[in-house]
Amino acid sequence: MPAERYKFKYLKKIITCVLTITLIIICGCQDNNTPSNPSKATTDAEYESAMHIAETTPLGRYPEQLTYTLGKLSGANNSNLPQGETYENNAYTQILNEILNVQNQDIFEAADNQYDDNVSMVIAQKDLPDVMIVQDMDELQYLVENDMIEDLTDSYNNCMSETIKNIYKSYGSSIMDVVTFDDRIMAIPETNISDGPNLIWLRKDWMDKLGLDAPRTLSDAEEIIRQFIEKDPGNNGEGNTVGLVADTSLCGGCGYSSEYTLDIVFAAYGAFPKQWIKDEDGKVVYGSVQPEAKKALEHIHEMYEEEILDQNFLMRTSSNIIELIVNGQCGSFFGPWWAPNNPLMDAVADDPTAKWEPYLLATEENGSTSYHTQVPYGNFVVVKKGYEHPEIVCKIISVLFDYVRYEDKDNQAIKDYYKLNVDPTARPLAMNVDYNNALKICYGELSHVFSGVRQPDDLNLLEQSYYEACDSYLKNEDNASSEDWAAYTSRITACKILNDARTNKVESLYFGETETMMSDWWHLENLESDTYLKIVTGEADLDEFDSFVDNWYKTGGTTITKEVRRECR
Repeated sequence: MPAERYKFKYLKKIITCVLTITLIIICGCQDNNTPSNPSKATTDAEYESAMHIAETTPLGRYPEQLTYTLGKLSGANNSNLPQGETYENNAYTQILNEILNVQNQDIFEAADNQYDDNVSMVIAQKDLPDVMIVQDMDELQYLVENDMIEDLTDSYNNCMSETIKNIYKSYGSSIMDVVTFDDRIMAIPETNISDGPNLIWLRKDWMDKLGLDAPRTLSDAEEIIRQFIEKDPGNNGEGNTVGLVADTSLCGGCGYSSEYTLDIVFAAYGAFPKQWIKDEDGKVVYGSVQPEAKKALEHIHEMYEEEILDQNFLMRTSSNIIELIVNGQCGSFFGPWWAPNNPLMDAVADDPTAKWEPYLLATEENGSTSYHTQVPYGNFVVVKKGYEHPEIVCKIISVLFDYVRYEDKDNQAIKDYYKLNVDPTARPLAMNVDYNNALKICYGELSHVFSGVRQPDDLNLLEQSYYEACDSYLKNEDNASSEDWAAYTSRITACKILNDARTNKVESLYFGETETMMSDWWHLENLESDTYLKIVTGEADLDEFDSFVDNWYKTGGTTITKEVRRECR
């Protein structure tokens, strides 16, 4: 077993240390300095040696169980954990206990805004748990500036496995630079793998019923949605089929928050709002205030006026949107490759006749699709100042994202989690760590196995779980489980589209926070959001965009642009 190899390596170190101590004791006997309790001295030496190895290596096991307090970021539906399992007792905590001898004790468990409120409260009270997730860069900077969290530089250097270090390196320097303050690593970042451009997900069974072909352009997709609404193939009743659903953010940073956004619509006009990009002259500019964004907003307003865009999108929450999709009232939305896992797995489980298919829309005349790169990091893991074992977070990450994935291929419990789409929030550290091009790697490995180039045993644990689910789906497509359908549709159907696509990647150049951003950015973001939504819904004329741009520059935008340009040199 791979685990035994790791344990044997560290056991040899322990034996060496014990033999050394034993020789010292023997020599002491010859000098009439024999300890009064030699067995206790040997036991203490063994303990200290084991503790030293645990504190300075990725997989060294603590000689006694280490319980750490945790601020736990939870997920919906208990993160889809099997019945009876909890955030303190599940397959993840069990493997961590087995390998490292560590156990989390959750001080609070909360999701979304409630979790953020809890984090803000413990920060204000200066009563942090030993370990917690921070979701906001402002809070991370506050914790650093007020000396409330541990320097993790030594922990990272000693207790992060080489594989995990290489994963972070796959993002260049940008991801670790964000958590480095005065040459000190103050947090461990979550990674956002490159998801590629969003796809449009459509009810294929409705398209077949109406005799509609696959869309290639935005105009094609709009016509399909129009017919969904007018001809009601879902039998919802006249006026009850909802058009393209959209998040009120309209566009975003891609990655794991990009469902229901209209980035592709903006990209069709060469617009990339909320991104720092280069203009035609090579200057760094903010995409939201460029003329291309105005043209895109004009078109989105037309979509709203024609009712292609959901007329009630301003009042929808994510839960409301998911309900529309699951209940069959909506047959279209923009989402990433992983949309089959959420929300479509529930939609297919609720109605097995619902056939959802992904399509990539061209944004350029040559048939290619432009998209902007995304923020490379997500949440941040921090350790309370003064906690005796700050290395624990690096060790946990090394076990879950290196050892378990690449060495422990026989771990059926973890494999089943992947098949059941157990949410990453089930892990004590609610995060994901993977290579920047992980999507392409996984698709390539699965394709090689299905084509016979490689064998299933060649796959790592994560890939094996996807292969088994995909293989199960292919053997019984008509009666496959919604989980198997989701695995195949996301990992094969959607990923093949992205793998084969002609794309144009527009680099987003800056993800940090300048000095002026700290004080003025919230105001500029609110100004942008209000203006965009008013133009889309017709509450404001299109010319309001020009006034917004002027105000944006006058109220901090000019200074911030100069600061970002300096940072990007």
